[in-house]
This record gives sequence, structure tokens and C-alpha cells, in this order.
Amino acid sequence: MVFRVVFFLCLIFSTVTNAQPVKNTGKVTAVNIQPQEIRITTQHGFAVITAYSPSIIRVRIDKQPLAKDFSYAVISSPLVFKPRITQNADEIKLETDSLIAIISKNPFAVTFTTPDGHLINTDEKGLGTSWIGEEVTTYKTMQEGERFIGLGEKTGNLDRKGSSYTNWNTDAFGYTVSQDPIYSTIPFYIGVHHGLNYGIFFDNSYRSNFNFGASNNRFSSFNANGGEMNYYFIFHQRVADIITSYTQLTGRITLPPLWSLGYQQNRYSYYPEAEVMRIAQTLREKEIPADGITLDIHHMDAYKLFTWNKTRFPDPGSMNEKLNKLGFKTTVIVDPGIKVEKGYHAYESGLQSDIFIKYSDGQNYTGQVWPGWCHFPDFTSSKGRAWWKNQVTHYAKSGVSGLWNDMNEIATWGQNMPDNVIFDFEGNPVTHQQAHNVYGLEMIRASYEGYRAALPDKRPFILTRAGYAGLQRYSAIWTGDNRAEEDHMLLGVRLMNSLGLSGVPFSGMDIGGFTGNGSPSLYARWIQIGAFIPYFRSHTGINTKSAEPWAFGEEVLEIARNYINLRYRLLPYLYSNFYEASVSGLPIMRTLALDNTHDANVYDTRFQNEYCFGPSFLIAPYESKQTYAPVYFPQGKWYNFYNDSIEAGGKEKIFTLSMQQLPVFVKESSIIPMQSLIQTTVEKPTDTLFVHVYKGNVKNKFIYYEDDGESYAYEKGAFYKRTITYDPSTNKLLFAAAEGQIGSKFKSIQLILHGFGKQENMQSDEIAFLQPISRFDPQGEATPPVVCKVQKRAFVNVKEEIVVELR
Repeated sequence: MVFRVVFFLCLIFSTVTNAQPVKNTGKVTAVNIQPQEIRITTQHGFAVITAYSPSIIRVRIDKQPLAKDFSYAVISSPLVFKPRITQNADEIKLETDSLIAIISKNPFAVTFTTPDGHLINTDEKGLGTSWIGEEVTTYKTMQEGERFIGLGEKTGNLDRKGSSYTNWNTDAFGYTVSQDPIYSTIPFYIGVHHGLNYGIFFDNSYRSNFNFGASNNRFSSFNANGGEMNYYFIFHQRVADIITSYTQLTGRITLPPLWSLGYQQNRYSYYPEAEVMRIAQTLREKEIPADGITLDIHHMDAYKLFTWNKTRFPDPGSMNEKLNKLGFKTTVIVDPGIKVEKGYHAYESGLQSDIFIKYSDGQNYTGQVWPGWCHFPDFTSSKGRAWWKNQVTHYAKSGVSGLWNDMNEIATWGQNMPDNVIFDFEGNPVTHQQAHNVYGLEMIRASYEGYRAALPDKRPFILTRAGYAGLQRYSAIWTGDNRAEEDHMLLGVRLMNSLGLSGVPFSGMDIGGFTGNGSPSLYARWIQIGAFIPYFRSHTGINTKSAEPWAFGEEVLEIARNYINLRYRLLPYLYSNFYEASVSGLPIMRTLALDNTHDANVYDTRFQNEYCFGPSFLIAPYESKQTYAPVYFPQGKWYNFYNDSIEAGGKEKIFTLSMQQLPVFVKESSIIPMQSLIQTTVEKPTDTLFVHVYKGNVKNKFIYYEDDGESYAYEKGAFYKRTITYDPSTNKLLFAAAEGQIGSKFKSIQLILHGFGKQENMQSDEIAFLQPISRFDPQGEATPPVVCKVQKRAFVNVKEEIVVELR
């Protein structure tokens, strides 16, 4: 009897042991070396290691032979080159000029080093890659002092060390400053340690999780609820180059229309037409530059897509024509839900074309959103995208210039779409679990391609709330339904900085806050910051107070006008930076960690919200009611933008804050092109380009770029580009010969020197970037202008090389 009990217990123990609830890859059992990849079989899995470029190595691992390669995010193929691949009894080594991958054989594990042997990243010994059921996880040894930045639209601190995050696109109305997840998924982060930087892009669209040392002091990890382990390891000496390589994989923005960089006015909602025209006329009457008005869901008939409410908007084409004459472009909201209603043209057309997502038994899925019960187009199907592209011509024919893609997480009431809903996935059907996070990406793809087909000579403006890696190819993104609160304003800055690190340069947040009612000082500070973000839109929700620039009193109106004016004067600088983003992937908003990656101060929570707007401006955003605050200056020399006083880098300084001024500084040696004030991008500035140069000790260059701002003619050479170089070692400013098939719209250049002192053949002058705020208190003192003392010189803007001698 005792023997039987012991035997039975041993059998149970053996069964539990053999069940292996965590299954590791095990040791390598077979190796097949190809010119650019290594195909590996292990005890419990299969792997392919590919040399994608000299700086990118791809790792794919699965429990079964790897399936056909497919990605909605990655659009580039491996660069053809010859890495060095060798092996011995213990390991396989893949070497490029930039990076080495060492694959241990027992057990299978991957280590990345520099060519001279410095450890960049390695699988955690004993853990590596493993499965719990269908969930696959890779564990990485956490290096001493390692920091983690990026990961797209994620709340929390700049340095994500000690935190964990989930990627599952979520309709997060009025989200908190620590809520996760929110709207979009970009599973790409950058690790920083010991003077080294690397990027990891985990291309798996299932619900995924990233752990950067949360609840453990041993590893960082990333996992997905299904699918294969599929990541790209990127190594460069500079974070900027990591972003460039990442966007080489996932694509870069096409140049947006110039009008979309101007100020946009929105509310949930502006209606009827008379109210829309009142807003437009008031912006013009109060001389607030603006280029766009956005219409929310109340423009539709009963919230049904591809309709207009004929009571509120009896003639949309005529309204949009009137807005165009005032210099305004119209953007309208589009949601994916198509109301189930007999006779409704979009519903009937969708049924006839069979483009809706379905349950596993073939019945169309129905979920509830604004119009009521709806079906949803399958944007992972070429047939579904083609249908959508045809439908959006409805807006193009009405004179609408932009499409605002909302509710595309997918959002439905209840926030719990069943997992047994099936998506086409380009002819390889998958469940909602795999398709959810890419749905928004494919919706904006269809919107972009549809508008490009409908208006082939006009660049569309596409905006989205949700997306996946690669969304930058089609759309700008905004940070969703934020709150009219001080901490949300600063969170928005961090969200956009993180998006910039993650390959998305065109981003925005609702200026003033979407939910709730902000104070005058909050709105003033927010719109100041808004002038220095890529997408500049004021927006507030239903049943809130009005949040136009004039709604908070005369002082706030003047503050708003000052900074919106400044935005329009800076459009040559901003547009040139968008050109740079289109060729390199570098963001417009740049966390200080981009160029000062190993400076511990930039991760200090007191300074983590500071950022650069392009390469030249340092923006120090603070809550509106703070009366003083510390500003950290990275290495170099920094000019106060408003008065040219100089601050030394590598230290912090306490500044007195004012509602009337946002702390803005300019990096030494900066080159900043500006133009005269205009009220809309339809209006032509004067024919003088103002080029501001700040004396410094470092050589610098700026690529100045122009095109017509609205068509695709630039793709065929119809652009104007020239490199401007400032070299303090030779005291010369060089305007290289212009490139491109068109001439500049600026016939002359006025050079404006800051910090140089008296120059020969130049005129001394004073300039003010802001107008003094009016004296509202009759007993108070007038606000004096704040000026910079400069040297000026004008000359003809010839296409040939121009050399200016400096002293």
C-alpha cells in the first residue's frame, strides 16, 4: 500500500514536471547559415536571425516553423550586404561593421555587442525567450543604471525605468496622467546605459506588455498574448540615428499641407453653419491668424457617416467655399461605425460590397457607437479599404480638406469587442486579438489613399486618435480626450516628446483641455506651448465653456495673439523642419534626451518636460500658476529668446514666471528663418526672408526648404532648398547654391545677427518678438516692450552661393 502511494505521488510529480508551465527555447539542435541570415532549430522552437542592415538585426522566434513574413508596420526590405557569419561548438557570431550578434547554443540566447566588444544588450541568463501557453516573452538583462525612453503614446515619466506598460488601443475618455493603455500602440523603445544607446521594435500586433524593471530588479521584458517573438534590434551611437533607422523600417511622413501647420480652431461641436462662419469671421476681425476649422460629429445627419445635417448645414459646398475665401480649410470627423439602417446609402453599399467585419459564424458584427448599432468596415481587407476610399470622395466633393479619424481603437460602448470577431488580414483571417491594434492604422491608410485619389493635386490633412507603428506614413496624431488641468498640459508635452522618439513627428494635443473648464491662466500657458508643437489646435468638449482665444478676457486674448502671431512668423523654420522629418524621421518636438542622452539632469522630473522645438528652440513649460521655476540648460550657450541675455549650459537657474511669457531659449549658433506676419497661409508674406543667426562656438547648418505647400509637385523636383552654414572658426555664413527647379518666394534676405556686436556694413537695430500687453489697470504701469539688440543687413536672394563675412 505504501509503495502504491509513493508510486502515485511520484507519477503526479513527474506529470507536473513534464508539463513545463514555462517553456524555454532550449538548446540549439540545428543551424543553417545563409548569406544574411541564420536559421536555427532549438529543442522547443525555431528562430531566424537576419542582418537587416549594418545597424539592424532582426530576431524571429516561434514554437513552430516560422509562418510567412507579414507586417503592417515594416515597409522596407533588408539591405543587401555581406555580414560575417561564423560558428563553433558554443556559439554563432553575426558581425557587421556596426554591430555583433552572438547566439549562444546551450541554451539559445542572443547577445549584442559593439564591434570592439562592449555589451549593448543580452538575453537574461536562464530566462531568454519562453512561452506560457501562447504568450511569448523575451527577457533582457537590465544593465546597471539603464534608462528606457520612447514606447510611443505612453503616460508617466520620460525615463520609464521601474514601470510597465500595456499596448491595447483604448478609448480613454478623460484619462488620468498615469492611465495605461490609452489610444495608440507603438512597441518601440530606446535603451540607454554606459554611454550606449539601442532600439528595440517588437513588431507583434497582439496585446503586448513591456516591463522595464517593474516589480523586479533583474530584467526588462516584452511579450505578446499570441503570435511570434519578432523584434528588430537597432544600434547607433546617437539616438537620432536610431530614430532614422527605425523610420527606415516603418516609413516617414510625407510633407503635410502648409495650412495644417497653422492655427486650427475646434469645438465639440461648432454648428450650425452660422456659428461656423461666426467663429471664422471673429478670428479674422480680432486678427488672430488661423487656417482651419474642424467640424465634429454634429455636422452629420443623426451621426451617420458620409452625411450632412441639412438643417444645420444646408449647403456644405457653399459654406466651404466661403471659408476658403476667408483663408480657412475645413476638417471633418469620421468614425468607422456605419449605422445599421435600411435605406442608408453607406449601410446598403457596405452590405452589397460585403466589407464589414464578421463573427466566426459569418454574421456581421454589430456594436453600438454614436449613431446606434453599427457595422464596421474591415480595413485589413483591400476590398474594405477600396470601399472606404470611394466613400470619402463624398467629403472631397463638398470642399473638405482634412479627415479627422476618431473612435478607431475600435471604440464601442462597453469597450469590449468580442475576440471571436474575424478580420481579413490581407487574405489570412485572424481574430480581433491580432487585428485590434492595427485597425486604426489601416483606417488612416484608407483615408489617406482615398483623399489622395480624390484630390490628386492637393495634399490631404489626415488626423487620427489610434494607430500602430508606421502611422506616421499617413497621418498626424493627437493625444485624445485630455483634461483642462495643469498636469494634463504637461503630460501632453511628454506624450508628444515620446511620440517623436517613436518615429511620429506630427502630433498635437487639445489646447486648453477637452474635458472640464480651464482657468484663464491655464489657457494662456497652454496656447503659448501650442505655438511650439507640431499640430496647433484649440479644442474643448460639449457642455464646457467656450475656449476660443477671446473667451478668457482681453489679456489672454492678447497673449494668445502674440504667440499665434509668432507661430506664423516661424512657418519657414517649422516647414523646413517638417522637410527634415520627411527625409530623416527626426521629430519636430525633441525631448532633451535626444541630443543629451547621457546627461542625467534631463531625466530629472523637474526638467523632463523641457524640449527642443526643432534643433534651435528650448521650451521650458511649467504650470500656469507657478511664480518661479528652475530651468536646466544642457551643454552649450543659450540665448533668452526675448532679450538675447545669455545662459551658460550644464547648469540650472531659477526664473521668475509670468502668465504673459513662456520661457523660450535659443541654442548658440542657431539659424532660424522667419517671415512677415500673415493671417493665413493663403496670404503671401512680404518678399523678405528674415534669417536670424545666433553667435556661438560650434559649427552649425540648417537646411532651408520651400515648395508650393499644397501639391505633390515637389516629388518631381518643384522645390527650393539651400543649406545655410555658420562656421565660427572662419567667421563665415555660407548660403550654398540653391537646389530644386523653382525659385524662392522670398526675393531678398535680411540677415539678423544676435550676440555678434557691431559689424561692418550692417545696421544696429532693436526687434521685439512679442507685442507688449495692454495697460488694463488705469493705475498700473505700462508694459514695456522686450527687445533684442541686433545687427541687420539685407541682400538679394540669388540662387548662387552667398558668403557673408562676420566679425
